[in-house]
Amino acid sequence: QVQLVESGGSLVQPGGSLRLACAASGFTFSNYAMSWYRQAPGKERELVVSISSANYITNYAYSVKGRFTISRANAKNTVYLQVDNLKPEDTAVYYCTVHLNSNDFWGQGTQVTVSS
Repeated sequence: QVQLVESGGSLVQPGGSLRLACAASGFTFSNYAMSWYRQAPGKERELVVSISSANYITNYAYSVKGRFTISRANAKNTVYLQVDNLKPEDTAVYYCTVHLNSNDFWGQGTQVTVSS
């Protein structure tokens, strides 16, 4: 079965950095686009960035452009999200997701808290 397991979230000070990871299993990882979403308290879940399966084309939300970087390691079935210059408004649960067979699959999320 499809499994997505996020890790790397933490409490960090403004301006800090983290590297989030999402380990995937149960499908042919290299064939599918992967995305990161986030959900802040009291807000809707929003798309942060996606990366295609071929050519690694990326699409970033305006609010994170220049600060966040998505990458994927197909040999490790893992997608990463490097988050730099963090701001308090980046505080959220971060989820990775994949769309396959007409379904959306989500991990359990990893908490990122930006606070001094």
